[in-house]
Amino acid sequence: MRYLAVDPGSKNIGLAISDLSGTIANPLMVLKHISRDRDAELIVEHAIKNNVLKIIVGQSINDEDGEPTFEGRQSARLAYTIAQKTSLPVELWNEGYSTQEAKQTRLLMKVSRT
Repeated sequence: MRYLAVDPGSKNIGLAISDLSGTIANPLMVLKHISRDRDAELIVEHAIKNNVLKIIVGQSINDEDGEPTFEGRQSARLAYTIAQKTSLPVELWNEGYSTQEAKQTRLLMKVSRT
């Protein structure tokens, strides 16, 4: 299953696409933030173009109370808007420690870090 990973930011939105096994994601592109509605449309277009079966939106969670941070709440709103524009499943993903986990997985799989 191929996934589209979305890393929302206030100025840019990173997109990554997984391999067919859904194990490793590689950078796809960076979108300039325009508006939540337009960003969601572009994300859905790239999902369709790349034949993904699920869209994963990164969400930051506060370590202290387990609640979404300000940015995490923005991610949830973006995920909701994306879901309104597609029949693909859209899922929020706690992005805490995801970079470290990805690096470790790449090392174990002996995949290039570039």
